[in-house]
Amino acid sequence: MQEERFSKAKFAAWVGIIGNLILAVAKAGIGVIANSKALLADAVHSASDIIGSLAVLLGLKASQIPPDPEHPYGHGKAEPISAIVVSIILFAVGLEMGYTTIQAFFAPITAPGMLAVYAAIISMGIKEWMFRYKYRVGKELNSQAIIANAWEHRSDVYSSFAAFVGIGGAIVGQRLGVPILVYLDPVAGVFVSGLVIRMAYRMLRESIHSTLDVVWDEEKSKGLRETAQMVPGVLQINELLAREHGHYVIVDVKISVDAQITVEEGHRIGKQVKKVLMENFSNVQNVFVHINPYDQVGEDDISYPPLHKIDTADVIEKDGPILH
Repeated sequence: MQEERFSKAKFAAWVGIIGNLILAVAKAGIGVIANSKALLADAVHSASDIIGSLAVLLGLKASQIPPDPEHPYGHGKAEPISAIVVSIILFAVGLEMGYTTIQAFFAPITAPGMLAVYAAIISMGIKEWMFRYKYRVGKELNSQAIIANAWEHRSDVYSSFAAFVGIGGAIVGQRLGVPILVYLDPVAGVFVSGLVIRMAYRMLRESIHSTLDVVWDEEKSKGLRETAQMVPGVLQINELLAREHGHYVIVDVKISVDAQITVEEGHRIGKQVKKVLMENFSNVQNVFVHINPYDQVGEDDISYPPLHKIDTADVIEKDGPILH
């Protein structure tokens, strides 16, 4: 399962790297030939996406490293961390694009050639396809890094559209003899840089949120709690915390069992709780179970009322895996 996930994610990252490399080179070359500041800014944007896709690829590889003594919960947070790197790179690129384009207002300027218009249109189509593909894969694999990378492609669609409007307006202005419209090309470049900065900020905020051990609320963890509570021998769930750790979840659960049973029997119940949760919830990477005696529940424990007990095997066989 994990290998299949990594294979799909890696392929998506390489699609971004190769696609952006081709677009960046093409737009930069045409931008120079057609003398378009907006298209050159758009080329820089595509080039930054290459760095972003590489960061995503490295993050995906790091997240595949199995748990070790220093990282007992695994390396799942490598993905949102790589998304943070992408966001910072994008933010810096946006500032640089804005600064470079503003300088064009203080120098003689002419309208770009029609070739720049065609380049902007083709870029919009390719980048929109890349966005839809990456976003679908990111949602399917629950990968914050791939989703962040997808939004980079969508921001490129906006920037190409802004470049198209600016380039077209500048060409029309020159042909109609309206000199001020020629400045629509650098104006579009500045607008593109603003879009990039805005997108980078949004991605950075979401990525930081994902790295801060977000715990599922009671409603979202309800299925986990009810499944654990149905395991024979579990008298009460005192506390259950499901922590997001990149694309997977780590569960910490405190259960109450009969105080009169042996330690071995309590341990067996705890192992069954872990097994059932990991088998029935595909996004649960690991489960840590703490055993409490039912008649000595601590005052600080959060207790949930016991559910009607049913055999776990019956739940799985009759109703199918509990995946909600």
